[in-house]
Amino acid sequence: MADQVKGQPKVTLILFTWNEIDGMRAVMPAIKKEWYDQLIIVDGGSTDGTVEYAKENGYYIFQQSAPGAGVAFLESMAKATGDIVVTFSPDGNSMPEKIPEVVAKMREGYDVVIVSRYLDGAKSYDDDAVTAFGNWLFTTIISVLFQVRVTDSLVMYRAMRGDIVERLGISTHTVSWGTQLLARAARKKLRIGEIPGDEPARIGGVRKMQPLKNGIAELTMIIREFFNWNY
Repeated sequence: MADQVKGQPKVTLILFTWNEIDGMRAVMPAIKKEWYDQLIIVDGGSTDGTVEYAKENGYYIFQQSAPGAGVAFLESMAKATGDIVVTFSPDGNSMPEKIPEVVAKMREGYDVVIVSRYLDGAKSYDDDAVTAFGNWLFTTIISVLFQVRVTDSLVMYRAMRGDIVERLGISTHTVSWGTQLLARAARKKLRIGEIPGDEPARIGGVRKMQPLKNGIAELTMIIREFFNWNY
């Protein structure tokens, strides 16, 4: 941050892309440079010009070494140098203007802060009946089993401590990396908070989430974490 206050934690912004050129063109200009110290884009194999757009605009981008959302998360976290890391989707679903707010919440002493689509009147404009029910179901299960008060366990838009991967031993290469992180953070009694944030509709491209496949992955992860099968 050009005008960062001395002593303030540094911020890394991680963006996940896979054929998101339309969203990138609309969203990236709205992300102000003073909001972060480091910006990392991890790409899953885009062929639509996403990579070229990032390079042309001076953004650091790299290709993940293998398929899987967990791979993208772990490899980008390994490159992150910030004390606070924000994971962000440039497909239109994540509101850029919430970046300073989620960082400010982290600076209150939280270990993880979720930008919840269902807190204090926030709304998802990308949900359908299936995904809305799935989000409610898995959030309820996680809240009960791991005794944590959250309203949105599946959203990718969140902030966390830069050492969270090592601290919690996050290891999954699957789409359910966020659930593993949340479950382990709750088990270790880390401080977990939320701020409300709408989820606008996707801008172009194709939704990557597959409700049945993702649902099975999330349920499997919850069971494994509850019974400590990953430890």
